[in-house]
Amino acid sequence: MSMNDTIIPVFDLGGVFVDWNPMYLFRKLFESEEDALWFHQNICTSDWNLEFDAGEIYAEGVAKLITRFPKYWREIQAFDLRWKETLGDFIHGTVDIHNELIEQDIPTFAITNFSWEKWVSCLGEWPFLEKFDGVIVSGLEGLVKPDPRIYRVFCERYGFAPDSCVFIDDSEPNIVAARKFGMHGIHFKDPAQLRGELIALGLPLRAS
Repeated sequence: MSMNDTIIPVFDLGGVFVDWNPMYLFRKLFESEEDALWFHQNICTSDWNLEFDAGEIYAEGVAKLITRFPKYWREIQAFDLRWKETLGDFIHGTVDIHNELIEQDIPTFAITNFSWEKWVSCLGEWPFLEKFDGVIVSGLEGLVKPDPRIYRVFCERYGFAPDSCVFIDDSEPNIVAARKFGMHGIHFKDPAQLRGELIALGLPLRAS
């Protein structure tokens, strides 16, 4: 396979490059695991968070939710002010794979469900972000995965045919949607599995 035919790796960020879980924060805000989980399932829910990924401004989304649940104003506000505490560690095996691809002059890209505000706030703290050749941030597009239009935006913006790209995500619905759009898809479980699947697609990585 010549370098011109090399498949283009396109990464998700949360769950692939960095461990993200709102419960890391909620456990600090409540006495018990049960209370933290209830809050996540009923107030600061995954669907609510997706509104920020689709472009909602944090201050506005927080204010709206507080009008519905005023007694939880402190905890709801913490989701904005202490958002960085929803992050765990970097997934170093993925970072290593990314660095190896860059060393081989392979262009790399990302498609991420991410609030544009929080995305910008992470640039100085996540060194791998500036190494991508381009990133599609859902909050700036007003589209969230698995909406197939977000994959179309990516291919049109960067001039790739879908079948020349492999999309890597820890969410199976996002991978199913990418495959339906015509991209190769890798459902990310861990860096060793990712490395093996990328090597099988012909990418020049060291075997682990």
